[in-house]
Amino acid sequence: MKSRILVVDDEESIREFLDIMLRKEGYEVTTAEDGQKAIELLKKKTVDMIISDLQMPNVTGMELLKHVKTNYPDVMFLMITAFGSTENAVEAMKIGAYDYITKPFKLDEVRLNIYNALKSRNLEVENRVLKKELVKESSFQNIIGNSEPMHRIFDLVRRVSQAPTNVLITGESGTGKEVVAKAIHYNGPLKDKPFVTVNCGAIPENLMESEMFGHKKGSFTGAIIDKSGLFEVADGGTLFLDEVGELPLSIQVKLLRAIQERIIRRVGATEDIKVEVRIIAATNRDLEKMVSEGGFRQDLYYRLNVINILTPPLRDRRDDIPILATHFLKKYADRLNKPINTISIEAMEMLKKYDYPGNVRELENVIERTVALEAGNTILLESLPPIVNTPNGRKMVNTAEIEIGPEGIDIDKIIGQIEKELLIKAIHAANGVKKRAAKLLHITFRSMRYRVEKYGLGVVDDEDEGEESA
Repeated sequence: MKSRILVVDDEESIREFLDIMLRKEGYEVTTAEDGQKAIELLKKKTVDMIISDLQMPNVTGMELLKHVKTNYPDVMFLMITAFGSTENAVEAMKIGAYDYITKPFKLDEVRLNIYNALKSRNLEVENRVLKKELVKESSFQNIIGNSEPMHRIFDLVRRVSQAPTNVLITGESGTGKEVVAKAIHYNGPLKDKPFVTVNCGAIPENLMESEMFGHKKGSFTGAIIDKSGLFEVADGGTLFLDEVGELPLSIQVKLLRAIQERIIRRVGATEDIKVEVRIIAATNRDLEKMVSEGGFRQDLYYRLNVINILTPPLRDRRDDIPILATHFLKKYADRLNKPINTISIEAMEMLKKYDYPGNVRELENVIERTVALEAGNTILLESLPPIVNTPNGRKMVNTAEIEIGPEGIDIDKIIGQIEKELLIKAIHAANGVKKRAAKLLHITFRSMRYRVEKYGLGVVDDEDEGEESA
């Protein structure tokens, strides 16, 4: 398809010259004798580029440029100026003109400017279309990714969601197991029914049965009213058992009965209650190993593991890091009202190199913290936290490889390096929560704060509790 160019100049000879030249180059050309005529013409005709004189009656080239950039931002704009009027030309470029050409024309320069401008426009339009397509292809029910492993997850979710089969989602912590569970529920026939989450590792064992199955008034101290359990709340919908590997064996027996017979009994009750619930379970533990060691019932394992979905760690789908990072950038820039809209090439490359033991949750945490602290409108390499910014500096010192020669060694420097590496590992294991990291290292929070500041690993406030992203 021919590129469409509008030539605007109050000198007829200039219009005719450019009309003839551009048609010979294969462009579709329209002309207008001033800015006002050009504005009227643009209401009826679509163009890819405008070549306009700066000085014209009625509506000047600068006024036309402002109108075009406001109403037709995809249209490229070349400004024609008289020799020696470069100040106005530079001002035009600040407003949005691609470039300027001076009278008298140098044909090769005009051809090259037009070619480069149209090429730039086509690339911008193509990138915008590709980004829209990428957003469509890289997200499914809030699961984000465009890598091969994620497309397999998308396909599994689509198929699994249509049948009320029990599903076991396995994978490391932070890989998005709950997001996958919700996608299965909300993409299927149960989407208008309840989706109830149980964190099996967060409920004390003595309260687990009551939480899951409910209780009758007076069945134990504190049971002052009848209470429905989460199975009843989820009746007709989906019960998501997160961290199912943490369930005590005593509850596993009752859970197995509920799944097999579709009935539950409240604590202290004598009658059964029928429930129709789809079970989706998730764990970051090796349930097969737990079965062989006696920590998890084999019959329950097979009931839960009808279909298995393995959520891949982020290090195995690095191609998704830019998509995820950009998604989280927009999310937290909007939430924190920050004018940050891009991540520099250097920062993105560093983000892609990092291994993310905390997976997607850790990447989200990194972006949230970086957005909160960034003062400009772009996330720069130096804005990233030290744990991400120095991924190659985390290899632990092997003392067996250290030789003490005649010149000796700097023991303080070596010990300092080991200390820094252990601090980074602890902060990482604690998801960036410094108080938790201090406990892991068996040091006081005051000592942790001193060491973090000593090695330039960030700033720690007295009230720093940290946040974990879901």
